[in-house]
Amino acid sequence: MTSRERIEKALNFEEPDRPPHFEQMYELVEEAFGESFPEESDFVGTTLSERDKLYEKCASLYAKTIEKFEWDGVLVWLPARRTDAQYEFIPYLKNFLGPDIYVGSFIWSSAICIDTVDDYMQFSIDLHENRQRLRDWAEEMLEDALIHADKLINAGCDMIDIANDYAFNAGPFISPDDFAELATPYMKRVVSFIKSKGVKVILHSDGNLIPIIDQIIEIAPDVLQSIDPMAGMDIAEVKKLTYGKISLMGNVQCSYLQEGPRSMIEESAEYAIQHASPGGGFIFSSSNTIFKGLPLENYEIMVDYFHKRFQ
Repeated sequence: MTSRERIEKALNFEEPDRPPHFEQMYELVEEAFGESFPEESDFVGTTLSERDKLYEKCASLYAKTIEKFEWDGVLVWLPARRTDAQYEFIPYLKNFLGPDIYVGSFIWSSAICIDTVDDYMQFSIDLHENRQRLRDWAEEMLEDALIHADKLINAGCDMIDIANDYAFNAGPFISPDDFAELATPYMKRVVSFIKSKGVKVILHSDGNLIPIIDQIIEIAPDVLQSIDPMAGMDIAEVKKLTYGKISLMGNVQCSYLQEGPRSMIEESAEYAIQHASPGGGFIFSSSNTIFKGLPLENYEIMVDYFHKRFQ
């Protein structure tokens, strides 16, 4: 089964030969391959031939990551949106990797969320005294997200990850009623637009989303990531609530990947596989990203366990 077939079968709530696997981001390329991605500033003011060399470097590192860990898809985190290079790079990467690998990218800060609120004092005041100001702000972010989404779609993305953190470990950062007014309608519009173009949508948020899970279902992404166990998100419970509506991605606990021991990494991986893979609708991954400082050997434990589990 090809990687593309594997992802599509899983997202159709059918069981592939094994669940698909990839990560939102992988920041250990230097540890794994002794190489680094170009800096974002390296793309500024370059000629096309100069950018081609940078694109080749980036593409080779994505390809090495996919090969080493047997990923089925990849999300482009570099080059990022701060230059137009990303829109050139995505078709370059798709051609470099071939047709079987899903390629996507990110929309960041597209809604009122933990990441976009800089002044919580003013935000709290506006919640009570100037909600129109917040609605106007949400509309501005939505319009920007739609422009970016359109460019990513035209560049050939198979999937788009909308990364907005909506919750802390204790629950959503605003009440469910406020979320229904200030987040859900705007997120529905951008998700609907992307899906109308035949592109898959991943919605990312850490934290405990259970109090707003009905609204996440209403927003209707194809995939919800990260199913954060450190916030009490039990993937078995979430699967029951979302099965047939939204696929799940994640749940292998990042604190274990950071600190170990091996037994807890494997136990967390097994729990996610056992409770989320039956019936499809599951992409195996960590509960966030493979971030800088995480021991490479711990991610290798997770991946080795996963692949041996399905031999």
